[in-house]
Amino acid sequence: MKLKWIEIIEFAKNFRRELHKNPELTWEEIDTAKAIRAALKAHYTPYKEFANTGTVVTLAPNAKGTHIALRGDIDALQIDEQTTVPYKSQKPNCMHACGHDGHTATLLATAIWLKQHENKLPGPVSLVFQPAEEGGHGAKKMLEEEALKGVEFIYGWHNWPAIEFGKAVCPDGVVMAGNGTFHIDINGQGGHSSQPEISKDPVLAASAITMALQQIVSRRIAPQKAGVVSVTSIDARSGLTTIPSHAKIEGSIRIPDLKTRDEVAQSIKQIAQNTAKAYNVEAIVEFRNRYSPTINHENAASKMREKLEEVLGKDYKSDIATPIMASEDFSYYLQEIPGAFALIGSNDGQEKHGKPCHNAYYDFNDELIEPVCKVFTKLVNLECEFI
Repeated sequence: MKLKWIEIIEFAKNFRRELHKNPELTWEEIDTAKAIRAALKAHYTPYKEFANTGTVVTLAPNAKGTHIALRGDIDALQIDEQTTVPYKSQKPNCMHACGHDGHTATLLATAIWLKQHENKLPGPVSLVFQPAEEGGHGAKKMLEEEALKGVEFIYGWHNWPAIEFGKAVCPDGVVMAGNGTFHIDINGQGGHSSQPEISKDPVLAASAITMALQQIVSRRIAPQKAGVVSVTSIDARSGLTTIPSHAKIEGSIRIPDLKTRDEVAQSIKQIAQNTAKAYNVEAIVEFRNRYSPTINHENAASKMREKLEEVLGKDYKSDIATPIMASEDFSYYLQEIPGAFALIGSNDGQEKHGKPCHNAYYDFNDELIEPVCKVFTKLVNLECEFI
């Protein structure tokens, strides 16, 4: 029995809230995958399993037109939810604080709707329920397992609380930054706090290194370029009267291109080691590359903007500055397959919908599900009425 459009949207909203109650971390999305697959089975939608918890639906596989993929991510974050919503996470220190529950529900609704209209699809459509976006390189694993074999274009999106509801952004070129992390071990010589002159103080050196790293964006990157260097952790725990022997600094960077990433990484190493030397301690620096910038392909981005305008209206364009300095493993797909990624506004004025992603009070705006489903339907060139 076919469901009406509004019934599918309502189903997706309820499904999203169930996922929110039962979040699972990167590469642990076992029950999430089971729920997705059970819903697909219930709506007579075949699928294949990839990367253990990944799921791919391919509709109209023999259609002659362009093979298009749509992607949703499924993992949660290690955050202890502080909201009071009735569907609050039931797992301590695990929360859908980035809206992947909403992305998943939106893609599921799209899959059900497209399945009901499969005979009208002009080309094959793959719906990619991807695990491990939150630092787990899930997109890379899906590509390695050929989950997107034959796909000619791919589209994705992310809800964005900093953008007003009803507006979106999908630029040509870089839409989200690349990132990396740095880890600096500072080795000194501990001692009694009353005798700093015979110690080699790693705490003082860590403070100086933290301040010195701020010159990278202000003095080593051109003002016309985007860049962020953030020290996010300093660990030098010790007794109240003891200078420790060791300190550790960690942080992350956000950059618009790989050349800048290499330059920033080299600057971090140079500044940390030379500053440490000035404070008579040693700094050992490790830099880890994470995600590359998410770079939209011009033709695909143009098509996505066209469909966003059809659904959201001619004034849909947000004036938010791009690239957004957050990162996305959708970048892996765009390195291999032409496509585009959009940021779609969720802030409708309600306080909970204005909280940033990765915040303990964040909540996905369910009213995004319907318009994004419409955008997805139009991107795969399905001509139909939403009734």
